[in-house]
Amino acid sequence: MIRSSLALLVLVFLAASFVPPANADTRPPLIPQPREFAARADLSLRSGVRILVPGGNSEDRFAAQNLRDGLRARGVRIRAAASVRIYLLRDTSALARSVLRRNHESMDRTMDSEGYVLVTRSHSVFVIGHTAAGIFYGVQTLKQLARTGGTGPILQGGVIRDWPAMRWRGIHDDLSRGPVPTLAFQEKQIRTFAAYKINVYSPYFENTMQYASNPLPALPGGSISAQDAKTLVAYAARYHVTIIPEQEAFGHLHKVLLWQKYAGLAEIPFGAVLAPGQPGSLHMITEDFDELAGIYPGPFLHIGADETFELGQGQTAQAVKQRGWGQTYIDYLVRIHKALEPLHRQLLFWGDMAMNSPQLVPELPHDMIAVAWEYDPEPDGYARWIDPYTNAGMQTWVSPGINNWRRVWPDYEAGLTNIQGFVADGQKSGCPGMLNTVWDDDGEGLFLQDWYGVLFGAAAAWQPDSSDIPQFKRDFGPVFHGDESGDIDQAQQALIDAQQALDRAGLDDATDDYFWVDPWSNEGQEIAAKIRPIAPEVRLDAERALTLLDLARAQATLRHQDALDAMELGARRMDFLALKFQLADRIADTYRHLYNGQNDPSISKHTERDLYYVAGVNGLCEDLRDGYNYLRSRYSAVWLMENRPYWLRNVTDRYDADAQLWIHRSDQLNAAREQWEQHHTLPPPRQIGIPPAPAAAPGN
Repeated sequence: MIRSSLALLVLVFLAASFVPPANADTRPPLIPQPREFAARADLSLRSGVRILVPGGNSEDRFAAQNLRDGLRARGVRIRAAASVRIYLLRDTSALARSVLRRNHESMDRTMDSEGYVLVTRSHSVFVIGHTAAGIFYGVQTLKQLARTGGTGPILQGGVIRDWPAMRWRGIHDDLSRGPVPTLAFQEKQIRTFAAYKINVYSPYFENTMQYASNPLPALPGGSISAQDAKTLVAYAARYHVTIIPEQEAFGHLHKVLLWQKYAGLAEIPFGAVLAPGQPGSLHMITEDFDELAGIYPGPFLHIGADETFELGQGQTAQAVKQRGWGQTYIDYLVRIHKALEPLHRQLLFWGDMAMNSPQLVPELPHDMIAVAWEYDPEPDGYARWIDPYTNAGMQTWVSPGINNWRRVWPDYEAGLTNIQGFVADGQKSGCPGMLNTVWDDDGEGLFLQDWYGVLFGAAAAWQPDSSDIPQFKRDFGPVFHGDESGDIDQAQQALIDAQQALDRAGLDDATDDYFWVDPWSNEGQEIAAKIRPIAPEVRLDAERALTLLDLARAQATLRHQDALDAMELGARRMDFLALKFQLADRIADTYRHLYNGQNDPSISKHTERDLYYVAGVNGLCEDLRDGYNYLRSRYSAVWLMENRPYWLRNVTDRYDADAQLWIHRSDQLNAAREQWEQHHTLPPPRQIGIPPAPAAAPGN
């Protein structure tokens, strides 16, 4: 009997320890997906792991600490006596050469800079790279292979051989139109970028970088200090992230040119474009970039120079008339290039020339880097944005966008399609870099809502050829959030579906505008006509996202909870956007019905009741007030998770104003109810701001 019990215990132990081999045809969820993957049996990590750095290199020790932190976050214990050992090895070591040889793998020259090989076997894991960056990126993949198992954490086994398709893989972040992140949040961004093999962070400055030589434009509390920037540079270097600052040097300088000191440099009064003919323009730019180079020591500086729409409308009108817009523009870029030559940096600039005067591109200094940008899906491809520069022999980077600007929730259907196509075309044309863009045009953007597009950009730039959008949509939830239920991925799709419904209705532009517009205004009525038929669909999609998020959060081990808070906010705002039009219609319809039926006893006998329904306690006007006030609170909370308080009032004032609007209308409707009680008359709908009834649809 004792022998039988022991045998049973042994069988139970073996069953708990055995992890069946992965399906060789099934890749695990990974972002980016590696080039080469062969499945092996999974490793149980129930007893923990031990991480070893035989070479002792300090950068590799940092990668090891990053791995420890990442595995702990996934429920894996780090123990000296653990049965599974993880080795971080340079490919020149004897052990690395032995592992590669025994597994019939190799590190070739294409992998030297950032490539790695990852090998698992029964109780060992090997991450092999030629450089610190290669080992670090192998570690990032290894962290993603760890997941929750039925009897404890496991590591999905396999042999991976991987390296990037593009040398520079970046995110370009707008810091000049409202949100200015805290240093702590920027450090979190750096850690997260690096975890998905992004190696460039490009903060965008118009007036939000502090310069000692030109201190006026950068407002205290609403700008980045030189000391914070230097701290971030040092922090990013440990994560193999290069910071490329963009300081606008031509257009987009309205906040600078508002100051009287710089007023004479503006193309037009209180405009946004520097007048190239003013000597002070180049002097100011040179001063700023001298300081910028001292703060950010990387090999690149970005001078912007996009969307100079005002050029030729003021001080340079005569020059543009004589020499043409394109030549005037290009002459100033050449002058900037010459003025900044002593800094010994390679200059990036936005590739507007390709769109406006492609024939002049060969006149540009060929050591500049053109950043070709376009943010819409282009079924015919992106060659016309890229070719003018590559044909001229210039290094060219591509710049898609995640389509977050002026939106309640990013339009990821358009954004992912744009990223997929533009980056694939860039790779075909030999472009070595990508800057995926985040813009905050109306000052309301929340970076925490952008991770979906940021991570797809990371995948598209690392992976060769055209990245697989459906695969990314399956991988995002488990990789980024540790969600093994699929609920977060379904919630993302529900919000995409809501946006798609708006797109089909012809509302594919700025959903922030629809969120704020008064539905009884002329513009609001035009929007209402489009949104009425699809409002229930939009709301059901948004509410499905909220329900799925709530289900997903039952998992105790979810990561990036702040991004889920931001996603919940997006879903609530999307739901309220449609609800606002529904309620405004109901209030208006009810009042018009009562007004037109003042002499109809079957209607008038319910006038007091129906007016109370729209404007009394828990009435529809209060629903609108309550919605704005609740969302104001949630928006503020998410904003302060990432940003300084600067600018927040500019957004919350809009919530307050719209809440007050419906309080005022509630008061007007209650006054109408009192008038009815006293005189049995109602004021005309237009007196309360209620628009005429919409025309009936044809056939009704």
